[in-house]
This record gives sequence, structure tokens and C-alpha cells, in this order.
Amino acid sequence: MDRTQKEASVEELEGIFSSAGSVVMTHYTGMTVAEMTNLRAKLRELGGTFKVVRNRLAKIALQGKPGEGAADLFTGPVAIAYSEDFVAAPKVLVDYAKDNKKLVILGGFMEEDVFDASGIEALSKMPSREELIATISARLMGQASQVAQRLMAPGQGLAGAIAVIQEKADA
Repeated sequence: MDRTQKEASVEELEGIFSSAGSVVMTHYTGMTVAEMTNLRAKLRELGGTFKVVRNRLAKIALQGKPGEGAADLFTGPVAIAYSEDFVAAPKVLVDYAKDNKKLVILGGFMEEDVFDASGIEALSKMPSREELIATISARLMGQASQVAQRLMAPGQGLAGAIAVIQEKADA
């Protein structure tokens, strides 16, 4: 790898670290090509990516960035998984690591928050961005319909009372 390729790689990593919702670092020693391809496919389904990185270049790319505290995790053969959704990559990796002991989760970061392996596992149990949006919108719609019902209730009560008075007057 010559100097221009290294510079391009550092720029690419800087872009990944700044735009990703979360980045998870793993050791992948002993994984076969088929296993790596399978993992990449699972990540791709949720908008994530799995990439083998050079530690020194990754540390350079993290300098001065919010996730700089995670630079210590770049030791040995490291691959990163990242996605825009902050829980997609952790969910896939934690699930995959349960079945494949060759994939070892080292930790990761989300903006300036650095997590160890247990923190990544906790992050994987959180609802995804789409699930959070659906939950919030359902609650807002439910509250909006309750407000509308309460606003209409006095008018409905008054209309019912007028109907009763009219029936008595007609009788």
C-alpha cells in the first residue's frame, strides 16, 4: 500500500467514523471466507457494513474525533462493523457471535461514547430507529385521538340534552 492509498484509506475511515451511528470493533481470526460473506450479507440487510481495517490507519483516522477513546481497541486483526442506525450493527454482530465463537466483539463507539463488549451487547438489545419512530408516532396518535374525543365530548353531551328536550317538547 503506497502513501496515496493510505491517505485515501484514512479519509474513508474518517468519513465512516463521523457518519456512522455506531461502530463495533471485532477480532475475526479463524473465520472462513464463507462465514465473513454470510456476516456481511446479514449486515447489508440492515444497512450495515463489515470491513477489515489496518489498525494504524484507523488510529490516525480517529485522532481528534469524538470516538478517539476507542483507539485502544485497535490491536490484532481488527474488523469494524458500522451502520447509520446505531443498533443495527451491534444487533447483527451480537447475534452472529453467539453462533460463531471465532468472531470476538472487542467494543465500539457511538459518537463520543466508547463501549466495551458488554456495552455493545446492551446496545444491541435497544429498539431500532424504525421501532422507536413507530412507538413514538403510535403514542402521539393515541394522545391526539384522546384530545379530540375530550374536546368533542361536551358538544356531544349538549347535543344529547337538546335531543331529549326536543323529544319532551314534541310529546
